[in-house]
Amino acid sequence: MSRTRSLAHVLLAYVVAIGVGAAWLYAGPDTAYLWLDGLIADVLATLVIFGFSRFHHNSSFYDAYWSVIPPLLAVYWWSESDPDELRAWLVCGVIVVWAVRLTANWVYTFPGLHHEDWRYPMVRANAGRFELVADLVGIHLVPTLQVFLGLVPAYVALTQPGRAVGWLDWLAVAIGLGAVALELVADTQMHRFLRTREPGQVMDRGLWGWSRHPNYFGEISFWFALGLFGLAASPADWWWVFVGALAMLLLFLTVSIPMMEKRSLERRPSYQDVVDRVPKLVPRPPRG
Repeated sequence: MSRTRSLAHVLLAYVVAIGVGAAWLYAGPDTAYLWLDGLIADVLATLVIFGFSRFHHNSSFYDAYWSVIPPLLAVYWWSESDPDELRAWLVCGVIVVWAVRLTANWVYTFPGLHHEDWRYPMVRANAGRFELVADLVGIHLVPTLQVFLGLVPAYVALTQPGRAVGWLDWLAVAIGLGAVALELVADTQMHRFLRTREPGQVMDRGLWGWSRHPNYFGEISFWFALGLFGLAASPADWWWVFVGALAMLLLFLTVSIPMMEKRSLERRPSYQDVVDRVPKLVPRPPRG
């Protein structure tokens, strides 16, 4: 299947999924809790994407879901609430900028439905006869719940009335947009490297010479920024508004980074030199 036709199939899947989620929100029963309405719509849309994944035997249908749904949920919560208008614009603006950049990067790197993220077959194979459950839960539902948890501070900021915008909000804007810029630069540098690399060569240039995973650091920073928005809107909730950001940090430290590093070492043994010199996540000058 060509890349253009593959993108059309993915677009159709997302139109149907978003339509199902919207139908629940605007025509389904009211739970009386905006966050729960949003969660149910999110899960229903995920199930639609799962159906397309199974039909096409390719779980990479889910890949763009990570960045497509958050701005839609944020706008829905805002439309159903009466938050501080400026804060709502700031929160939704940061989320939209992040979503557009990440989705555009996915489109740019998407080769077509003949390709599937290398991690998905591994997850299904390790599950044996429970591969369908692993596909549904591990590849589709768990990331959906992870992202929803990360969005909860945005929900707080978009549904809490009365508290004026302060310095914490502007700090969140600076960190959120800085995180997006960091991811953009890191991904651009990686794309250029992949076009010109020699066999067995490893990336240790630019931001990748200061962090082995600068794109992941940017992603974690974005979710931390949403936590700051939640804190700014409701300081009394300081003890839990960063739970989503912490969950993202644990996801990358315990799952994503170990899997990527193991694969890199298996395919390019010279990557061990990068591991010895370059910090894993937080950027800093490399060791000599």
